Amino acid sequence: MKRVEVYTDGSATPDGRGGWAAILRYGRHERVLQGREEEGATNNRMELKAALEALRALQEPCEVHLYTDSEYLKRAFAEGWLSKWQKNGWRTASKAPVKNRDLWEALLKEASRHRVVFHWVRGHAGLKENERADRLAKGARAASPSGEDRVASPSGDDREGG
Repeated sequence: MKRVEVYTDGSATPDGRGGWAAILRYGRHERVLQGREEEGATNNRMELKAALEALRALQEPCEVHLYTDSEYLKRAFAEGWLSKWQKNGWRTASKAPVKNRDLWEALLKEASRHRVVFHWVRGHAGLKENERADRLAKGARAASPSGEDRVASPSGDDREGG
């Protein structure tokens, strides 16, 4: 099983514009994915979107080490929040509907194809790849809308990881 490292980040403004980015590495190959949402974006939503699009980009099952500065994302998988939410009909312990259910369901589906290990990293603490993902997410958020949801880096093999 191929081992792929993924670094993700998301960014949103108070008016609901958002951007996300993922850096995928397999051996010497690298691929960058980025995208934006014009409205309804939150930081959490963009963090989930970055992880989702990274997993979707892998064309075969992989061992994925996903590095994120989102405790929300990491803890939902690592601490069993997702299974509890599903068991409770997608409601939290306080009986409120789970936010971002659409993305969580899609993430569960994509994650089931892989062996995913989530690693939490402190944001803005100098980790080169995390800082780069942050800049890419902010850049995607600020870019002019193009209708294109994903942009692959010209400096990578678009097939890495599968």
